[in-house]
Amino acid sequence: MTTREGLTSAEAARRLTEHGPNELTREEGPSPWALLARQFQGAMIWLLLAACAVAVALGEAADAVAIGAIVVLNAVIGFFQEYRAERALLALRAMSAPRARVLRDGGSVLIPAAQVVPGDVLLLEAGDVVAADGRLYEAHALQTIEALLTGESAPVEKDTTPTSQETPLAERRDRVFLGTAVAAGRGMAEVEATGMRTEMGRIAGLLAGRRESQTPMQRQLEAVGRTLLFICLGLVALVSLLGFLRGMPWVDVLLSSVALAVAAVPEGLPAIVTIALALGVQRMAARHAIVRRLASVETLGCATVICTDKTGTLTTGRMQVRDVWAADRLSLLRAAAACCDAELGEGGSGDVGDPTEVALLRAAAARGIRRADIERRAPRRAETPFDSARKRMSVLRDDGILYVKGAPEVVIPLCVSGASGALDANQEMAGRGLRVLAVAVGAGEVERQLQLLGLVGIADPPRPEAIEAIARAREAGIRTVMITGDHPATARAIADEMGILEPGQDPAGALHARVTAQDKIDIVRNLKRKGEIVAMTGDGVNDAPAIREAHIGIAMGRAGTEVTREASDMVLTDDNFATIVAAVEEGRGIYDNIRKTLVYLLAGNTGEMLLMLGAALLGLPLPLLPLHLLWINLVTDGLPALALVMDPPLPGVLNRPPRSPLEPMLGRSQWTRILWVGALEAAIVLTAFAVELREKNLVEARAFAFSTLVFCELFRALAARSRRLLYWQVGIFTNMHLVAVIALSTLVQVALGRVPFFASLFKIQPMSAADTAVCLALGLVPVTLLEVGKLLRRSRRLLS
Repeated sequence: MTTREGLTSAEAARRLTEHGPNELTREEGPSPWALLARQFQGAMIWLLLAACAVAVALGEAADAVAIGAIVVLNAVIGFFQEYRAERALLALRAMSAPRARVLRDGGSVLIPAAQVVPGDVLLLEAGDVVAADGRLYEAHALQTIEALLTGESAPVEKDTTPTSQETPLAERRDRVFLGTAVAAGRGMAEVEATGMRTEMGRIAGLLAGRRESQTPMQRQLEAVGRTLLFICLGLVALVSLLGFLRGMPWVDVLLSSVALAVAAVPEGLPAIVTIALALGVQRMAARHAIVRRLASVETLGCATVICTDKTGTLTTGRMQVRDVWAADRLSLLRAAAACCDAELGEGGSGDVGDPTEVALLRAAAARGIRRADIERRAPRRAETPFDSARKRMSVLRDDGILYVKGAPEVVIPLCVSGASGALDANQEMAGRGLRVLAVAVGAGEVERQLQLLGLVGIADPPRPEAIEAIARAREAGIRTVMITGDHPATARAIADEMGILEPGQDPAGALHARVTAQDKIDIVRNLKRKGEIVAMTGDGVNDAPAIREAHIGIAMGRAGTEVTREASDMVLTDDNFATIVAAVEEGRGIYDNIRKTLVYLLAGNTGEMLLMLGAALLGLPLPLLPLHLLWINLVTDGLPALALVMDPPLPGVLNRPPRSPLEPMLGRSQWTRILWVGALEAAIVLTAFAVELREKNLVEARAFAFSTLVFCELFRALAARSRRLLYWQVGIFTNMHLVAVIALSTLVQVALGRVPFFASLFKIQPMSAADTAVCLALGLVPVTLLEVGKLLRRSRRLLS
């Protein structure tokens, strides 16, 4: 038995045991337990857990429950968002070649692709997906589409002329590769490699080791958490020392320390950050993007470079007629349709055959010319198929007309009329990266004395929305770099058309053609070494290693391979490059919201710490109990903060350059604002507490201080939406959540001070209507001063 007769079932079974299934090793995502465990990472979470443990030790059950609840809430939200993303990704999985036709036991059989083994004979025809790597020993007008591996958008002509392993992948004409598609013709190939030993498997092997590095914002929040930890420990030590020096009982000293620890830590911050990212994920899902890691949305906000594949990402991934040079366009399209073997599917899908011929048939169909009508009126009498030597195809029909199409340099010399100016037109169209075909007609069976009808320029056109997205990215200070395995001339033409290259710009650095998978990784690494924040997008297996290497990898969900999707942080379900720019806008808005919310929360916590520290230094009793501080941090601070992260991105967010990943989340201006706002609130509340303490008992004074601080925090949230714009300029109705939260929280706080049950729960005395009104008035002081400060700064800018 020869190999070309196929394997026996017994031998195939033996080889399947020896070589294993014809499958790519699938990297498993994190387990549910691993997803849950990583929600408890970070200095802020550890600090909260420590505060919870101290509260338990002191018997402060309410404090411990409140702190524990916020930690659990943060973990649950983060877990379910990432778990749902992983499930959504699983729904996109589909094998590239689920079944394959091979010779077995002397006959043709259809088997699962996973059972293909080395030595099998693959039977290939138009529409098939190649199930393994193999060497051709028969090829009849065979063409395959290898864009997933090479980035070359045009079909590749195949023959049996031997090539070596040193031959570039895109030029191995005698080989077929796993996952590629047969565009036209038929052939037979002996399988040489399966599974991870294929070219696709080799590229997939470059993905070993999952990247789990922290995003810039995660690192910055960790730095903030460590700073808060040191501040907290220092204040607790100072207050404890003062207490012991004054002879306070150790229980009171510990209570004061816990109160300060609670005041120092913004308990709701981890959950608020997680919720902010989760909201961004939900908005992106509505815009056709599945975010696998919450922080990926924010990372795009500081991207400086978007590296992108060409075929199927910037372009439609489908060949189209882009230009026609002809005296009679209709006659040319009719003749081109009469000289095709392809078939159009119904409803714009299911096309069969050479993509170039499909493009011709679609252009003809748009003018009402259908191949089926041509076949019915003038059936084929004879044909000479296209091959790599002749570089043309001829069809003789019953109307006596010979229809010819092929390479211009071959067809034009056969023409005796209509060829004037054709060579110049061919050169101009080819210079624009178009694949040019000449179409001619003649009489009889012999290809001579032909009349040239014209030239057709065919290419994979750019997506219109991608052109606009590249322009928006440039306005946002983000460079777009094309990295493709396609021909340099084709890549340059697309880059020019899409605006990646500006007039007169040197393509070096913005355009890389004829690259391999390893080249793409090297390009991304080089950009990272230069300090760029790199987003990489693509759909082919050859893009997957670079997608994994980038700071954020983005895969196409429709056209993308399973390997590429699994390597990514984000999957675009609409394969739309414009969605990436929308994600950049979303990421910048999320970062802005998180930073202003952090400033808002820390200013409040600073006020609480200075209030408690000031009282200790003045020898006054505790103005607030730990439960009061927890209520402020989790409810009257936490709810407005949650509403703040729902703010839409401010106008012009894409008109500024990307922030540096080295830029701290809280710079000098933010810390200055935190300190002076905190000092202002502490001064107001401490003064009010001291005055009340002279005239009333401690419980009543605490009630007054408690309500005053709550109202200061609630109303100040209105000024926190923007450091530059006044509240009404940001838009009163653009965040009704904040208005509702402030109104509801104000009513709840009034009830706490007026209803005996709540007063007893919080260990405060019910307040009179007059005292409540004074507290409300004092609460308006910080927000008023902040808004006036904005007006003064604007006036100074106008006068300067």
